[in-house]
Amino acid sequence: MSIMYLLIGCSLIMAIGFLAAFIWSVKSGQLEDDYTPSVRILFEDKVSDAGGTEKKSDK
Repeated sequence: MSIMYLLIGCSLIMAIGFLAAFIWSVKSGQLEDDYTPSVRILFEDKVSDAGGTEKKSDK
């Protein structure tokens, strides 16, 4: 029965550690991705010619 108390204590410490890491990552801005790679492929890239004007690429 004492091993159950040890396992519960270890799992609580691990859960608190993961929660702290998640909160730290949210506050440091690691999860802010407004222009995601999965949506980026849907938009066409603009290619600039030698004159410096921009035109849409012909893909």
